[in-house]
Amino acid sequence: MLHFPPWKIVLIIGLVLWGCLLALPNMFSDTQLGIEPVEPATQDSQIIREYEDKLAAARASNWPDILPKSKINLGLDLQGGVYLLIELQPQEVADAYLQGVSQDLNTAMQDVRNDRAWLIGQQRSVGGGKLSMTLTDRYATPENMDETENRIRRINPSLEGSISQERMLSAERVGTNAFEITLTENAQAQLMKEAQRKTMEVVRRRIDPDGVKEIAISPQGNDRIVLEAPGVDDPQSIKLLLNQAGRMYFAMAKLQSEGAPSSWKLLPELGTGQYFWVSNDYIVTGADIRNASQGYDEYNRPQINFNLNASGVQEFSAATIKYPGQLFAIVLDDVVMSAPRINDPIFGAGVRITGEFSMEEAIRLAAIIEAGELPAKLNFIEERTVSASLGEDSIRAGTWASIIGLILVAIFMIVAYGLIGLFAVISLAANIILILGGLSFLGATLTLPGIAGIILTIGM
Repeated sequence: MLHFPPWKIVLIIGLVLWGCLLALPNMFSDTQLGIEPVEPATQDSQIIREYEDKLAAARASNWPDILPKSKINLGLDLQGGVYLLIELQPQEVADAYLQGVSQDLNTAMQDVRNDRAWLIGQQRSVGGGKLSMTLTDRYATPENMDETENRIRRINPSLEGSISQERMLSAERVGTNAFEITLTENAQAQLMKEAQRKTMEVVRRRIDPDGVKEIAISPQGNDRIVLEAPGVDDPQSIKLLLNQAGRMYFAMAKLQSEGAPSSWKLLPELGTGQYFWVSNDYIVTGADIRNASQGYDEYNRPQINFNLNASGVQEFSAATIKYPGQLFAIVLDDVVMSAPRINDPIFGAGVRITGEFSMEEAIRLAAIIEAGELPAKLNFIEERTVSASLGEDSIRAGTWASIIGLILVAIFMIVAYGLIGLFAVISLAANIILILGGLSFLGATLTLPGIAGIILTIGM
């Protein structure tokens, strides 16, 4: 006859009961547990009505606050969802970086001794992974070419982590009046690595700004990212959110009818059919935006609030002082999101965007601004949607396999080992309960291989 100290019996029973308590929420729905649903970012009446019904049911729940509410999260193969394979183009990453170099050159080429002569007498263009800079014949003297090369060298940063102080940019003379600036091979590799890391973070923050969804983002190679979003049945909504999240900048603007310098771009305004001339010299970029949120103006209309970092405040304040009464454009992916007029100088970090926004547009734009800009546009090279019904079939099949496996093992153990076999079966059931309770407590994600692992545990 086996004898156990009372403290061991109490400890074992307590642990099993604790596991049962943690696993209990998986037997109930979110509304029964009193978990309020996430407010939808849409004006669709049917979706709003379903949300309000779930919200009312959750608030009417009698689930005791003292009991746990955490449930096991279901993975993509069980809950259904979206699988996306995203690719970054090295050339676009290089162009984005060189666009910033072009802005630096805009400042570096100013010559206070000659009344901005070099700034006027040179043209710059970015494309194909290179920055082309040409001096007009009037200014392309040997002396000016040498001085231009020196100024390019001064804004050329060292490659991060380079012991030999290797530079990031390679500048070559083309003919007698032009330079071609490209990234070195090591600089391109470093930028791609950094772009992949930043893109993963930006994608995560855009899709899951509150950090509550069980999305999975992982790198693949040096230029690809795998995104798995369980519970999402519309890949187009994710692609729309990410495709709108490219280059963002503020620049001076004019109405199409007013005309503008030839170097300015003619860009459309979102949803209006109107066009604006937009300067190629940025005031601030998306990198200068510290945080953003959706709010309401004094007329209770949706607006976007955001704050700038120190350098952004300085540049933006200088522009509002220099250009009173003029328009500036907020440009996202070469589309004018808004073109407000500068009424008064803005000296603080807080800025707001007002306009005829719907709630959905304001929430989406605030999420894009909050997360920051992507280093390059995203290319979706593979897309798969796993239906929720397929996930339910997997859960049902896994559950029945577990039950049948447990019953067969229990029968074998009891027949073969009698009372000791019965004790083993009881401990096996307690083991499964503790596994489910532990997964619930940790908020872990259960996938189809996870179910297979539980079945394997039963067999072992």
